[in-house]
Amino acid sequence: MTMCTRSLVPSIAGLLTAVLLAQPRAAAGQTADGPEPPHPAWDAGWALARDLRVPLERLTADLQQMHEQLQAQQREAEAQTRNLERDAERAARGWEGQYEAARQAIERAQWALAAQQFTALAQARVPRADAAMYWRAYALDKMNRHTDALTAVGDLFKSFPTSRWVSDARALELQVRQRSGQAVPVDAGDDELKLLAIQGLQQTAPDRAVPLLVKVINDEGSLRLKERALFVLAQSGAPEARATLEKVARGSGNPELQIKAVQYIAMSGQPERLTVLNGLYASAVDLEVKRQVLRAFAMAGDRQRVLTTAMTEKTPELRAEAVHQLGILGAREELWQLYQKEPAVDVKRSILTALARTGGSPRLVEVATTDRNAELRAVAVRQLGMAGGKSTADTLVSLYGKESHVAVRRAIVEALAFQGNADVLVSLARKETNPELRRELVRRLAFMHSPAALEYLTEILNK
Repeated sequence: MTMCTRSLVPSIAGLLTAVLLAQPRAAAGQTADGPEPPHPAWDAGWALARDLRVPLERLTADLQQMHEQLQAQQREAEAQTRNLERDAERAARGWEGQYEAARQAIERAQWALAAQQFTALAQARVPRADAAMYWRAYALDKMNRHTDALTAVGDLFKSFPTSRWVSDARALELQVRQRSGQAVPVDAGDDELKLLAIQGLQQTAPDRAVPLLVKVINDEGSLRLKERALFVLAQSGAPEARATLEKVARGSGNPELQIKAVQYIAMSGQPERLTVLNGLYASAVDLEVKRQVLRAFAMAGDRQRVLTTAMTEKTPELRAEAVHQLGILGAREELWQLYQKEPAVDVKRSILTALARTGGSPRLVEVATTDRNAELRAVAVRQLGMAGGKSTADTLVSLYGKESHVAVRRAIVEALAFQGNADVLVSLARKETNPELRRELVRRLAFMHSPAALEYLTEILNK
């Protein structure tokens, strides 16, 4: 209750007390000895009651309206909080795509674009901000902005002194200083020439290239050069090449090189690769490496390993990743089993999204109908809305009639609007008695280019 509402209550209470005190005596109008003569105070009380009746009714109506407004504001605040949480979750997922786009700019030698994108990621302090700082310095060096590149490297050392990117950043710093004419203790050589030499050996003498490639990976040098050497090693069936690949995948060196090694192992087609990946998942401490191993299991079609991880993993982010991969694999029944056992609401949301991807509409209907958590019922409703189809629309209308929670009913309206079901929304709006929901229905109809919506909006204006 607001200060304004609280200040009105004592005044109204006093007025009501005056009326109630006057009313019983005046209503009696007589005593045991006969009629009692009118008393001036009673007449004044009745007059006061008559004078105050209309204002009191108005004040009561105003209080009721204020109460409804406060409830609506509270619901709106709760909805905004949920939206902010979802936006934060989407942002956490979105930076990965931005990072990959910036890395592609590096591969395409689009140095200015890469520097701009990695600068934004570093300033946003995303989970891989240290990696973004490294690649920003790399791109600046390629643009011959050596002073800026050294400053960027210095920012990495200052902001992330224990980062796994520090070793590569020191190698880059030496190369930048060398190219800018400064005396350095290490001759880093020409990366472009080494890349050409690697490509030549790959084509003409791959077995002879293996020891040299292993040396490139183990020595100080450019990360881009090491990535290329690792790629060439992944194409070789030599025991030394496979051993080096697994060593990098298990190692504590550069995290991006480690992830590349995991991906190359998954794509190798070697019979023992799943055993190797399973060992990597068990020993890895980096969340991103574990996530890549889960994707590798899915790439290999190993549904059981992904399911086992989803059932036993203690980290919610990794359970959510396993759920996502199960959705890609079409593991509908496995997902439903997980949903019934999963304690975390965030992971349950991921399961509902994955179920929708597998065409599990009946399970979504079950959640929307029976789940005790209103937020999860709303998620299921939205996923049903994206599924489309007349049967889905009929189900949503049926759910709307049974659902009591306003937030879930709003989600049903949103789902129907997503499907473009103007006729259904008009029908619901005509029957709806809740002012808030009716306004939501009309708001949705206002954005729909439909004859039914136009006719209903015109009808409202003509009243």
